[in-house]
Amino acid sequence: MDFYEKVEKIIECDNIPQKFQMFNDLYQNLEKFSFNSSKISKNFEKPSFESFCKIVPPARVLRRRGFETNEKKAILLHAIVHIEYSAIDLSLDACYRFRNLPKEYYFEWLEVADDEFRHFNMINSLLQKTGYKYGDFPVHSSLFDAAKKTQNLLERMAIIPRWYEASGLDANEKIIKKLQNYKDPFAKEVIDALKIILKEEISHVQKGDKWFKFECNRKKMEPIKTYFKIIDNFFKDWKKKDLNINARMKAGFSCQEINLLSKKKIEC
Repeated sequence: MDFYEKVEKIIECDNIPQKFQMFNDLYQNLEKFSFNSSKISKNFEKPSFESFCKIVPPARVLRRRGFETNEKKAILLHAIVHIEYSAIDLSLDACYRFRNLPKEYYFEWLEVADDEFRHFNMINSLLQKTGYKYGDFPVHSSLFDAAKKTQNLLERMAIIPRWYEASGLDANEKIIKKLQNYKDPFAKEVIDALKIILKEEISHVQKGDKWFKFECNRKKMEPIKTYFKIIDNFFKDWKKKDLNINARMKAGFSCQEINLLSKKKIEC
């Protein structure tokens, strides 16, 4: 079985411990593989979490309000753990879908997948402390759907790391600030985990920025104009609020992009 066949099996696997073991076996033996392939990648028709999560439209996902009860804690943690699980498959799909790129590309996105597995396990352990488990609440499939719509490297790097994951940098900071209002020791555990994730997710967005610009350079396209053209094609009436400017700049966003995203003048 070649590299791409192995990654395909990991993406489709819906047994989480088995998925992790399969990934670990691959990750520990990368030097054995070639990343050259003439085969065409398949389109995944359903996300691997479909077998254990009820998928609903985003508007029907339970709102994250408060942190006073185990259920409220679980609703927040379930939303985060679902993002981390989705991110595992997305980082693996970035390896699987786009072929014959520099070896560094695959090493970097597998490194991201390794981080996402660790983030998933960290948040999942906290979720289980509330008495709930992953799959106990409905989820949406927005990230999976976005991946299905981005079938070339330029759009994938623009939409997944540089839009959705970058938005996660903003959201993470907001959640930390809200949780700091609670004196519950469990809130401190969650904050500590989110701080680790925030720090490491900056590098994920950074990798997306790097390979987006790599593809812009390869296609002789100007990065900022190209990015916003893609965003305009994917989203209607978008506007970003409360940006984590420091994290975004570390991840590769320019001050010009941050101002265009917020649609107002921001000091950065």
